[in-house]
Amino acid sequence: MDLQALRCFQAVLDGETVTETARRANSTQPVVTRTLARLEKEVGAPLLHRNGRRLQPTPAGRLFKEYVDTVLARRDDGLRAVSDFVAPGTGVVPLGFMHTYGTWLVPELISGYCRVHPGARLDLRQDADPALIDTLRAGVVDLAVTGPTPDVPGLRWRPLLTEPLLLAVPPGHRLAGRQDVRLAEVADEPFVVLRTGMGLRTIVAEACREAGFEPRIAFEGDEVATLRGLIGVDWESACSPVSSRPRRKPAARAAPGRARPPYP
Repeated sequence: MDLQALRCFQAVLDGETVTETARRANSTQPVVTRTLARLEKEVGAPLLHRNGRRLQPTPAGRLFKEYVDTVLARRDDGLRAVSDFVAPGTGVVPLGFMHTYGTWLVPELISGYCRVHPGARLDLRQDADPALIDTLRAGVVDLAVTGPTPDVPGLRWRPLLTEPLLLAVPPGHRLAGRQDVRLAEVADEPFVVLRTGMGLRTIVAEACREAGFEPRIAFEGDEVATLRGLIGVDWESACSPVSSRPRRKPAARAAPGRARPPYP
């Protein structure tokens, strides 16, 4: 079975378009399309169907994807093991991290690591917290930098730092400029937050519950940068808990009632 075909199939089911997959593989869209068709013929069942601009998996495709991920991950593990064996100190370190850490924490970690291990290479992967845990358990990455403490059997974790929880508000908001804010003070205001399942969304939900309310959601986004851009929208003076770095909007530290301060 063609390894490149499996890579293309995996990429498409992970969310890439055929055009994006072709570009990353230094190929063309027709070639990738024919490659996927040959794979379906070899498997003996339809694996994909078109939904708008993207290809979506059939039930057989979803089943096959589980085995493809395992096969490719094991193949990559084997190559890394051989590489580490024949050339110690120059192996590949697969590292996963949440999008919000890509602008400050991860670059600092990489710089420090490469100073100590100049011959090592890092394979970096960005994703939401639940997906990072899945890739870690599947062996796709060896390390993952997450937000909330992973409560998953079989994983070992170590805290790197404690990050303050800040409340971002529009200029002119009644809380702008305040050094300390209790979340209960914004219980009646709309929030713009990350989607359910993402690490910061879990932290926000827990903090609001400790403050005695469920947040009223005006918008759910996929990245903090989008949330920051929407804070000035008139959602009845929208506000959003965000990570403390980077910070461009007026913000104040959020204290959920008398709950413990900053969340990891």
